[in-house]
Amino acid sequence: MPRLGRTDLDIFPLCLGGNVFGWTADERESFAILDAYAAAGGNFIDTADSYSAWVRGHVGGESETIIGRWLAARGLRHKMIIATKVGRCPGRLGLAADNIRAGAEASLKRLGVDRIDLYYAHADDPATPIEHSLREFDALVREGKLRYVAASNYTAPRLAEALAISGRENLSRYVALQPHYNLVVRDEYEGPLADLCAREDVACLPYFALAKGFLTGKYRPGRRFRAHGPKARWSISTLMESVCWSNSPKSRPRTTRQSPPSPWRGCSRNRPSPRRLPVRGRLSNSMSCCR
Repeated sequence: MPRLGRTDLDIFPLCLGGNVFGWTADERESFAILDAYAAAGGNFIDTADSYSAWVRGHVGGESETIIGRWLAARGLRHKMIIATKVGRCPGRLGLAADNIRAGAEASLKRLGVDRIDLYYAHADDPATPIEHSLREFDALVREGKLRYVAASNYTAPRLAEALAISGRENLSRYVALQPHYNLVVRDEYEGPLADLCAREDVACLPYFALAKGFLTGKYRPGRRFRAHGPKARWSISTLMESVCWSNSPKSRPRTTRQSPPSPWRGCSRNRPSPRRLPVRGRLSNSMSCCR
């Protein structure tokens, strides 16, 4: 298995995200997913203390609780690498030192483990000095409650600042970055952030790698799907127009909001399947099935 950055963690190439556990997948279904992943050789599970606080009646930690029950039921803690996060759970927002510690203690209890393998700052917190957050992360590492710390949703300047402080003050260093990155959403990572990770040997573990299922090909021409909310309903052509428009900076309207032009307008052929999206190059609103 590949080694994660500068750590001693040997991880399965595909990390299993647990944000659906306790949400769209109940405990029985979640156990089945985890069983299948483990049976395939997987050993790397990602969750967060905020999963799934966005569901009515949930408070956060539901995913961690299910994962903890599964680990105990299957006796697989010694084989699994568990990653979780702090900073975005309602009632526990930000990266103040006391919030980090309280979040870690709560996650340890829900997961039923004595140490978290990879602990993310779920999002940057400009209101808290980076050094204060890093000192608390470092204290938890020294106490044996965390193995490694990482960052999620950081910009290149802020990540560079965190790495510099860790080096100067001899504090635990962010060993990985979790950015929003896939073949559709590329601008957030490609460029300065990717260059920084390569230069500083920071592992990259992107989330939404399949663009919330879009890149699996499950959304086909003519098929309608429902997103969150009773009125959120689109066809695949509407989704494709949105994707192409949002990834073409030159064609974005600057001052007024308007509907993007359809990339297939006036075309008599079938619209392209998502499986035919280009692997390289930026999508643009000039995509056409008549090329």
